[in-house]
Amino acid sequence: MTQQTAKTTDAGKAQKSRHQQKVGTVVSNKMNKTIVVAVESLKKHRIYKRTYKQTKRFQAHDEENTCQVGDVVRIEETRPLSKMKRWRLVEILKRGSGIVPVEEVLSEADPDLTPATSAETDVEETEEEETE
Repeated sequence: MTQQTAKTTDAGKAQKSRHQQKVGTVVSNKMNKTIVVAVESLKKHRIYKRTYKQTKRFQAHDEENTCQVGDVVRIEETRPLSKMKRWRLVEILKRGSGIVPVEEVLSEADPDLTPATSAETDVEETEEEETE
């Protein structure tokens, strides 16, 4: 009986890592073998007791370059791999849609082309109203 409990505790220790793990969303994968993961946490203000959301960004090592923007991933603390990287990708929990924002596509296609700002559209709307 005591041998069985010893074996199960050894197996439990093997699965649980001493390194800290976090779950977050990939916000950038533009670097080679590196992803930027945004981890959100809820904190409580120490005076006002209001709960607020805090977002921290971590750079993590992605050996196979498999992550896309929007993926939900688990990262684990590791030894320093570079100046900013102290985390590595453990697993991809949920695949994102892989949709790239329009601004990024436009900036890659033509850097001079910028979408119309809200001020320009307001001027156009007032001009249309005046002509009517």
